[in-house]
Amino acid sequence: MAALNLRKMPGKKREKLSVHVVTWNVASAAPPLDLSDLLQLNKQDMNLDIYIIGLQEMNSGIISRLSDTAFEDPWSSFFMDVLSPLNFIKISYVRMQGLLLLVFAKYQHLPYIQILSTKTTPTGFYGYWGNKGGVIICLKLYGYYVSIINCHLPPHVANNDQRLEHFDRILEMQNFEGHKIPNILDHDLILWFGDMNFRIEDFGLHFVRQSIKNQCYSDLWEKEQLTIAKKHDPLLREFQEGPLLFPPTYKFDRNSNNYDTSEKRRKPAWTDRILWRLKRQPQTRPFTPNVPVTHFSLSLKSYVSHMMYSISDHKPVTGTFDLELKPLMTVPLITMMPDGLCTMENDMLVSYSSTPNFHSSSWDWIGLYKVGMRHVNDYVSYVWARDNQISFSDNLNQVYMNISNIPETEDQFLLCYYSNNLNSVVGISKPFKIPLRFFLKEEEPLGETQQVLSQDGRPDPSASENILQVPCGHSLFHSCQMPSAAGDSIVLPEDTSGSLLYDCNIHPIT
Repeated sequence: MAALNLRKMPGKKREKLSVHVVTWNVASAAPPLDLSDLLQLNKQDMNLDIYIIGLQEMNSGIISRLSDTAFEDPWSSFFMDVLSPLNFIKISYVRMQGLLLLVFAKYQHLPYIQILSTKTTPTGFYGYWGNKGGVIICLKLYGYYVSIINCHLPPHVANNDQRLEHFDRILEMQNFEGHKIPNILDHDLILWFGDMNFRIEDFGLHFVRQSIKNQCYSDLWEKEQLTIAKKHDPLLREFQEGPLLFPPTYKFDRNSNNYDTSEKRRKPAWTDRILWRLKRQPQTRPFTPNVPVTHFSLSLKSYVSHMMYSISDHKPVTGTFDLELKPLMTVPLITMMPDGLCTMENDMLVSYSSTPNFHSSSWDWIGLYKVGMRHVNDYVSYVWARDNQISFSDNLNQVYMNISNIPETEDQFLLCYYSNNLNSVVGISKPFKIPLRFFLKEEEPLGETQQVLSQDGRPDPSASENILQVPCGHSLFHSCQMPSAAGDSIVLPEDTSGSLLYDCNIHPIT
């Protein structure tokens, strides 16, 4: 298990996030046994923060889709199996037939990522069929707007104009009316990738293959359709791409590194691409004394194909980026209070505070997770934040959660606050272990002299029912309230000078 580091963002410090983008037309294939190279897991110095994975041509047959509806699709399940032990959680996904888009992030970033919208934009069969088109996730990352698009555009050399039309249509359809989200062209970052199907014009098959064999890729760029289109389309020109210094990724014989040997003998092409666009910066006038310092920048560190994977007629392409930003959001909307976490018989009391601008909902909930969770619904227990609320004052809240069904374990846990309004985790605790239950077993003595207090605070020697017994010298709670029903009484030791409370990290607090 990778070490888990949850930290509060400093107010003015610039943050550098490492983002790994994957695009792959998998041609209906199942996941291979090992994707370590694709996910950069073999690089010890690679400290990634976010994975963005886009697949095209997943198996979308009727039986497969019915199975994927009832269970996780094989590809999503595979990525979660690999990434969750490394402290990555699937924070969002969207699927349209064979198109799938997944976003994973490390735990510490969860409170600073808000999922704003997920959309599908079909462009096949006059816009009614989802075999072609785009799937989009729009989110806020540390206060910045980011849109992520995975697309599959029309094939064949002759359909270049149609590809460009679909590109424009996908972009135009991204309106966010009623969500108070700016136009997509005003977003700080657009990441656009997928099987774009752009081809190499004019050059013959022999020349193309010979250029590839000699690694003279630049000889092919001048006739590469996307490269040509960027010279003439002002909007497309705003999208950047790394140099094509890897072999064309289509079309291969399956289970080999040989380009198409079928009767069609299709000409190789760079169909699988990763583009990005940063928000237009306001132009400075000549007399402006100082150019404003940008607080959001993206730099490409690696742009490669992965020839070792041969399950498809496409090779996957990955891009690794450094995203440097000055956080606009430095404090999570919900702060889980570690010193407010305590256990009473089968209930765990949780304290948390909220920022003044946080708008809670009746559908907000707090989940208890084992460290290594796969996604937000992978909780072991949960509680509705408002239903089980027992204390409220000055933005400090306390709720209790039933943990009777959780066996005693040495595993570490996390608490996450999920906001229904924001469709996101907005608060996360530090990792902790659930301490042993603090209630007495029948064979244990009660300890020294104890008093039974009735509800009016006076000794009640006649009380015999609904008593919570606490061993002398130990206290269940430290500056927190516990629920009580009418008629309940509490056994308190006469001398609590030696009382201890164990916080979520199991360090004694005196």
